[in-house]
This record gives sequence, structure tokens and C-alpha cells, in this order.
Amino acid sequence: MKFLAALFVAVLALTGCATGGPAAAVGPIKEITVTISGKKVSPPPGRIEVRLNQGVKITVTSDVADEAHVHGYDKAATLLPNHPSVISFLADTTGLFEVETHDQDLQLFQLVVS
Repeated sequence: MKFLAALFVAVLALTGCATGGPAAAVGPIKEITVTISGKKVSPPPGRIEVRLNQGVKITVTSDVADEAHVHGYDKAATLLPNHPSVISFLADTTGLFEVETHDQDLQLFQLVVS
């Protein structure tokens, strides 16, 4: 009986009919690390692609106080000098999203969710 109940839950989860709640994360978490020193971004800004419903963890270390922000997701982190700050979220909306700092007005990268 327990086996049938577990099988039923597994089938519902696989078909997307389990709860109608938020989507589960897909694949491994995409970890992105960015460093800002002397107003230079490393690695240089570019596009980073993730899949829809993939977890994203952005770690930013800056040599000055600032704020990092993911536009479109309204996720942000306060940056303290030389202290790693993390922004984590589920990429549950498709599109192209700018990730930048506010005070230094630096583009960190563009996040492509597809």
C-alpha cells in the first residue's frame, strides 16, 4: 500500500499535477561569481544563460559599498567593501535581465533565461 501511495505521488509530481504550486527547480544551481575592483568587473560583462526554473546564486564582491540588483526579478544585495554578498532566486521568468550595481552604475552581466 505504501508503495502505491509513493508511486501515485511520483506520477503526480512528474506530470505537474501534484499541487499547482510553484515549479520545482530544474538542474543544478547556476553559481555566478563576480568581483569589482577599481570600477572594473571581473569576469568582463557578458551573457550568462540559465534554464527556466533553474536556481541561480550570484556572489558579488566589491571593493566599495554599493548595491547589486537583478532587474526584472527585483532581487538585490547590499555590497560591503571586500565582503562577498549573495543573491539567490529561482529563474522562473523567461527573458533577458540586466544585473548591475546602482551607485557605480556597472553592468555585471546579462542573465538570459530560456
